[in-house]
Amino acid sequence: MQLTHEETQFESSQFPITLVCDHIYFQQNIGSLFRIGEAFGIEKIIFTGKDIPLNPRKINKTSRSTHLHVPHQLFEENEALIQHLQEQQYEIISLEIASNSKALKEVVLPPNKKIALLIGSEINGISNELLAISNQIVHINMFGKNSSMNVVQAASIALYEITSKLS
Repeated sequence: MQLTHEETQFESSQFPITLVCDHIYFQQNIGSLFRIGEAFGIEKIIFTGKDIPLNPRKINKTSRSTHLHVPHQLFEENEALIQHLQEQQYEIISLEIASNSKALKEVVLPPNKKIALLIGSEINGISNELLAISNQIVHINMFGKNSSMNVVQAASIALYEITSKLS
């Protein structure tokens, strides 16, 4: 028998993970990122870029009101974001297929360090400027002919892997 939300036996946890969204503009993806971020107990979401559509009315449908529970921050310029991430001493992990990326399952999580998981735009991925400051670049192994997946699906897989290692 299927359980209701109130009947689930999941233990509430919060992980020292900040999801950093590099120029993600599609409102369905933004809402879904709030929802998946809340489901995985992340601390917050950072959006970078100008005119990010954070209108709660439009993202509420996919966020299922989780945008009310996951703190978020906006940086219009990469320079301010980079300064913030470095000042806060995050372990910066970029989720991107790159010449120097390794499989996600090989990610190394330093003890007692906050994690910034960077995910890229629906069109261009993560900017080279942000890749350059990454401590690790990881990719999801794929076995079909396609070499990319939806940013929310990719973030979900990465959050699952990272929170499994932190649990």
